[in-house]
Amino acid sequence: MNSINTTLGSFIRNSREKQDLSLRELAKKIDCSAAFLSDVELNRRFPTDGMLIRIAEALKIPISKLKENDTRPPVEDIRKKSQLDPNYAFMLRKLNDSGITPNEFLNLIEQSEKKKKKKK
Repeated sequence: MNSINTTLGSFIRNSREKQDLSLRELAKKIDCSAAFLSDVELNRRFPTDGMLIRIAEALKIPISKLKENDTRPPVEDIRKKSQLDPNYAFMLRKLNDSGITPNEFLNLIEQSEKKKKKKK
């Protein structure tokens, strides 16, 4: 998991700086403008999945590391699922109202997955 206060943009910037790459050098490697990459590093804009893959390859880091630090909520996916299934929307409202922490929720999911595996 990502460390507290590490955003996708700051993770990319830190990774780039560790490799002594300038913003322009990385932008050239991933075929984008330095202005766009600067906006990504400042969390003003967010890269597509294709751009994330190019960034990961250019920085020689696993794409999973970038995704771990991508804290954007999957708003579009949630909206679509909620529109297609009222139970999904109800579940999200109940989760929001419950006051459960993210770690508590993840632990519940993990326990549920373990129970399912044991039944198989």
